[in-house]
Amino acid sequence: MAHSTTTPCVLFPELFDRPVVAQFDQHHGSSDGGALLLKAADRRLGLTADLAACLVDRRQPWKIAHEMEELLAQRVFAIALGYPDANDAARLADDPIHKLLVGRDPIAGGALASQPTLSRFENGCDRKALYRMGQALAEGVIERHRGRLKGKAHRIFLDLDVTDDPTHGVQQLAFFNGFYDTWCYLPLLAFVSFDEEPDQFLLASLLRPGNAPTARGTLGLLRRLLPRLRRAFPRAQVLVRLDGGFAAPALLDFLDEEPRTEYVLGLPANAVLERRAASLMERTRHDSEQTDATAHLFGSFSYAAKTWSTERRIIVKAEVVRAPEKDPKDNPRFVVTNLPHLPQWIYERIYCRRGEIENRIKELHDGLQIDRTSCSRFWANQARVLLTAAAYVLMQEIRLKAAHTGCARAQVSTLRERLLKLGVRVVVSVRRVVLHLPAAFPYQAAWQRTALALGARAG
Repeated sequence: MAHSTTTPCVLFPELFDRPVVAQFDQHHGSSDGGALLLKAADRRLGLTADLAACLVDRRQPWKIAHEMEELLAQRVFAIALGYPDANDAARLADDPIHKLLVGRDPIAGGALASQPTLSRFENGCDRKALYRMGQALAEGVIERHRGRLKGKAHRIFLDLDVTDDPTHGVQQLAFFNGFYDTWCYLPLLAFVSFDEEPDQFLLASLLRPGNAPTARGTLGLLRRLLPRLRRAFPRAQVLVRLDGGFAAPALLDFLDEEPRTEYVLGLPANAVLERRAASLMERTRHDSEQTDATAHLFGSFSYAAKTWSTERRIIVKAEVVRAPEKDPKDNPRFVVTNLPHLPQWIYERIYCRRGEIENRIKELHDGLQIDRTSCSRFWANQARVLLTAAAYVLMQEIRLKAAHTGCARAQVSTLRERLLKLGVRVVVSVRRVVLHLPAAFPYQAAWQRTALALGARAG
């Protein structure tokens, strides 16, 4: 027999002028009262419904207690609310807000799916279904911003990067990676941004083995994303930004042949590039000696590696770094591009700004635990990564609608703490469901403004 380890009542006899008793007896209460914003964001995007439509339900109909869309929504909403593991399901099965989010009566409705049911759901997603779900996620995000911008954008930035996902068990296709010095997976993430807007929106999350080369999967992902972006924004110029390690010959040839596509890719240094940049580096060293400070100069030249099919333009940042009590250090950087602009503008205004997606990747790690890939099967872990990506898309939609509030630029974890983690008592009548929220809630104005922007009406 299972026994609860939660103490139902604790007593603080000496903290105040009278004893204080804390009792866990509010059966119709929840600590996630603000999560209606997630449901409102999902209703606007149709995200969980679109993802669930990609799944094939092979279960015996007479044994089904939880539909596929409900299972998927339960996991996505739970991840967004800070419960990344399915083993939290037992404690949340009767939470009235979590039941309300998936369409069940918050009081009289049956309990939500258990951890074993959710684990079977994750392991039941096969490769074809996951491919369709990845397509649906990208289509949903692109369509959302096509509607928001009315299909008008001058330049679209498409940023891809790899991150490490350490593993701590016997996970399929987890390998030791010398660069990260750990056993891991290497997810590939894609983000899109528009013109001068500061936000980068997640488009795709592709789990890869821990020993995958940096560029693996990039070409296939670009083949799927670029046509969709052009259909949604027919007059926009698409600019692809990638870090060093992505500049494979086949990828460069593909980008050269793509219409209305610009690119800026980091390029690892080699002896030929350093020799071509030698004169610029010499001038930079002279400037650094004269000023006794870090100095840098920019230049460009044409170059073709032996494996390339043609010469391409190389931007060089010749830099000498000086730090207190250290010898000067040469730090040349190289970028390959088809842009015709001035080298310094390309490097500083275009290439360096791709670094902002590092903040988005940190959000996925620290705010939503995208690296919680503890299933033994690789495809089950890909399902978890996709569900986490869906949760992030919903959180980004909430942040977008929180414009002009104190949460407009908040990290995911801050959004959750300020807008979603809110104590509530749920009361159900024949006509309506009433959520009794704290009158002293400090972010009430921001929550109400965001709710109205997501389609709520003033009562």
